Order: sequence, then C-alpha cells, then structure tokens
Amino acid sequence: MMFEYAPAPESRDVVDIKSSYGLFIDGEFVEGSGKPFKTIDPATEEKLAEIASATSDDVDRAVQSARKAFGVWSQLPGSERAKYLFRIARLIQERARELAVLESIDNGKPIRESRDVDLPLVAAHFFYYAGWADKLKYAGYGDARPLGVAGQVIPWNFPLLMLAWKIAPALACGNTVVLKPAETTPLTALAFAEICQQADLPPGVVNIVTGAGQTGAAVVAHPDVNKVAFTGSTEVGRIIARTVAGTDKKLTLELGGKAANIVFDDAAIDQAVEGIVNGIFFNQGHVCCAGSRLLVQESVYDVVLESLKRRVSTLRVGDPLDKNTDIGAINSAEQLAKIRELSDAGEAEGAARWSPACELPAKGFWFAPTLFTEVAQSHRIAREEIFGPVLSVLTFRTPAEAVEKANNTPYGLSAGVWTEKGSRILWMADRLRAGVVWANTFNKFDPTSPFGGYKESGYGREGGLRGLEAYLDV
Repeated sequence: MMFEYAPAPESRDVVDIKSSYGLFIDGEFVEGSGKPFKTIDPATEEKLAEIASATSDDVDRAVQSARKAFGVWSQLPGSERAKYLFRIARLIQERARELAVLESIDNGKPIRESRDVDLPLVAAHFFYYAGWADKLKYAGYGDARPLGVAGQVIPWNFPLLMLAWKIAPALACGNTVVLKPAETTPLTALAFAEICQQADLPPGVVNIVTGAGQTGAAVVAHPDVNKVAFTGSTEVGRIIARTVAGTDKKLTLELGGKAANIVFDDAAIDQAVEGIVNGIFFNQGHVCCAGSRLLVQESVYDVVLESLKRRVSTLRVGDPLDKNTDIGAINSAEQLAKIRELSDAGEAEGAARWSPACELPAKGFWFAPTLFTEVAQSHRIAREEIFGPVLSVLTFRTPAEAVEKANNTPYGLSAGVWTEKGSRILWMADRLRAGVVWANTFNKFDPTSPFGGYKESGYGREGGLRGLEAYLDV
C-alpha cells in the first residue's frame, strides 16, 4: 500500500524577524559604522534582514564596554553570577521553539535537529556552568582569577550552540565577552542579546558585534582582549594563531576535522549504519567532527554498503521547517560551490560516486547525500574537509591497519569505533589521535564532557571542567 507524503511544517509565525539589526554594545542595540549586509534564508534565497557591520572602531567600543563591566562582574560572588546564568538558561528554554525556528530559517538545518538537539544543549550548557560559578575552588582551580575580556569568534554550522559553548564558561569564571557570530548566521546571536536584556545582565558583560572576517580580525587583534576563542576553519585558525603569537593572550582553537568511523566485522550492522548516517548527514555534514571517512572491515564491506545505501535512500531532503526533513539546505552558495568542487574532484580521481534518487528544490542551496567508494587515501575527498553530506568509504583488514588509516590525516578531532569487543574499543581509543572517540555511537555531546582536537584540529578544550580552565588564569 502506497502512502502519499504529508508535509508537517513548523510555523514561521513564532518568530518576528526585524527588517534590520544593530550591534549589541553596553547592553543596548546601536548602529554600526560599516556598510550593512544582508542575511538570507539558504532554503529559499530570500532576504531575511539587514545586519549592521562593525568596524574596528565599533569593536573598540565593545571591548571598552566589556573592560568596564569586567571590573564589576569579576567582583560579584560566584553565586550571584550563577543567578544570571540560571536566568539565561531558563529564558532559552522558554523561547526554545522560537529560537529553533529562527536557527533553521537562518542556517538551513532541519527543525527537528534545531529543536531536539541544538536548543536542549544550549540551555544545558548555561545550566551546567551556572552550577560551577560558585564552586571553582572545588573544581581544582583554587584562587585562580578570570582572565578579563574574552574575544570569541564562532562559525555558522551551530550558531547558538557555539555561542553557548563559549559564553557560558566565560561568564561563570567572571570574564566579560565580545562575540562575533558568523556573517551568514547572526540572527540567533542577536536574539540571545535580547535574552541578556531580559535577564537584566549588567551592561557590557556580553557584547555582540556582527560583520565579516575583518570584524573578527579586529576582535582577535584588539590589544585589550585577554583571551581569544575561535571555532572555524583550520586556515583561519592559522591566521589567528599568528596574530596572537608574541602576545600574552590565552588562545583556544577548535578547527577542522576528517573523522574516521570504523566498523568491525562483529559490529551490530543496523546500529552501525544508523551511526554512520548520523555521523555524516547530521546538519548536512556541516560538522567539524563529522564522520566523513568510513572505514569498513573487508569481510563485512558488502553487507554494510548495501544496508547503508538502502538507509540513505530513505533520507528526505527539503524544507528545513518541515518536521519530516532529514537533510536541509546547504548554508551558503560559497559552501555549496566548495562541496561540488571537491565531489567533482573525487570522480575525476577515479572514485565511484553514488547518490539516491533525489529531487532537489528549485531555489536555495541543496546537495544530495553522496557516497564515494573505490576511494584511495591519496584522493582529495579522503584528505580534505568537505563540510557537506559526502562520505568516503574505505576498507581495512586488521585493527592495526584501521588505526594507521584513521590517523593518516592532518586532522585529529574525533573518531567512531563500532565493535562488540570492549577490549578492542579501549585498544583503539588508546591509539587513535583524536580528541573524542565514540564507541558504538557518534555525535553524542554533553556539557560535562570536554571537546577538542589534536594536530590541525586545534588545541584547548571546551565543555566540562576543562572548559573552565580556558577562562581562568591558572
């Protein structure tokens, strides 16, 4: 019996997108000095709003505001700072539906992911670090002091979640913040500024400056910024590291990845296939720790590939606000061009490309879920971060070969291991050069657990107790 598809759209009426937005400095929205830019809906290419662009003078105003506020905020008892963080967390929960819809409209990710993954984690990070604000000495940091003004630059793939990862521990430790959201996804950061106002957060404790790369560079290079936190591409991370070198600024970098998802012949195949799909197609593959390299033991290669293709064929690509959508829109035309270029290079180098029958919308930025087999380790699709719904499939025979292939990358952010043998999981985890190793799961995040990478995936940790250390003078 055939069933007709019935859309289940979330209402756009729960959000009120203004025609224009200013910068958030000293507790107020103010005009920017630069030329405004527009943010668009990647699913429709519709203009959403005009966004103020911050110049170096605007960044200086924001840093001065944060410096002035630091004198008050850092002297508050931890229990008082915690009250503000708890209040922010509760306001996020109260506005969760609105924020999830806004995130999906501005970013392109499916509403199911914004609603069920991003927003609960955003609130959880503020709740978690609110709990530590008056317990820093019990966390092992004794009389460690806050650093001062934190300059934070976040990416477009998890706009509100990356904001929470950075702002929550910074405020809990007594720092103040100047944050620059991604140019293509500023709306939820600006909604967060409204939440700061609702929570009566003291003016200047959080400042949000919008703009392109020059704005972020001005934040990083400002002489009165004590701490820089960046999540984004390895290329920009290198530039930031050079900028900060020779200064006394503390720096954490969470950069690119090319994670291996390793499936052994004793793994629960159906469970592993769900983990593979989640690892690479979650958030359209716009994930630094995406499992973009699948390593399958030769003896189960055929059965895994058959099951994987069957599962990928059921994925629904389309309207991000449809609750049935599995894969939403690519965030921008620039990112779509990069995905296409690397995918075409994979075919040119001899890999076999496969995508399910998939009708893509006429407007917007879209890319069908794609698998590459017959991939060599030298292929660009096996070495470069694609940051899209593209999976490279390779094989291995022994655990030692799996480790060697998994580590044969300049990145080291994450890995997944699928096997029924606990001893093998521990053996692999001890040898994989990755900041996070998931066992029989993938893309599981929790505010109590630290996250970060090795090699060109950056340094420093966010989340958990280690996330506090990044914002303290220890």
